[in-house]
Amino acid sequence: MTRPTPLRRDAQRNRERLVSAAREVFAERGLDVALDEVARRAGVSIGTLYNRFPTRTDLVAAVFADREETVIRIAEYALSMPDAWAGFAHLVEQICRMQAADRGYNDLSARRVPQAAPPRGHALMTEILARARDSGALRADFVLEDMAFVTWAIARTIEATASVSPDVWRRHLAFILDGLRAPAAHPLPVPPLQAEEVARIMRDC
Repeated sequence: MTRPTPLRRDAQRNRERLVSAAREVFAERGLDVALDEVARRAGVSIGTLYNRFPTRTDLVAAVFADREETVIRIAEYALSMPDAWAGFAHLVEQICRMQAADRGYNDLSARRVPQAAPPRGHALMTEILARARDSGALRADFVLEDMAFVTWAIARTIEATASVSPDVWRRHLAFILDGLRAPAAHPLPVPPLQAEEVARIMRDC
């Protein structure tokens, strides 16, 4: 098996500068910012950017690769908490806090779903939800696909209120969490979305 050829030192420096610049620009202005601005801030040509990252998706993946590890650490801590509801709430609150702190990550959260997490993250989130349901704290009909509604809703609140009241998303999330408690549950009018249906929605966004 042929191993990938390591980048030359100057090419590696350019890549690191581009990722760093993109992280700053995405955090300030969101994922749809012109990539010319990323190249300008990195001090390289737009051709160099496309040489290192042929598509915007490639650049976004490089910028947010570490966030997947962060979510895994958050989920592992949530599972270690003795109280199953507290663990579930901690997971949701910390993910929403990451959204509020970074406009680019907020955009990314609005465009992807929990099932898109790496296998370890997916397994941890599934276990956190099952544990909270089994404890009787989380409503029994809440499934992983429903997590998309939480992240989409908070993403929109953050986007709409960031310049006026940047912490008000916490109030919105408190309403959502109260509505997810088992004692507040009422029968739902329709079944949950299936994984393939959520994926189709995201493709059309």
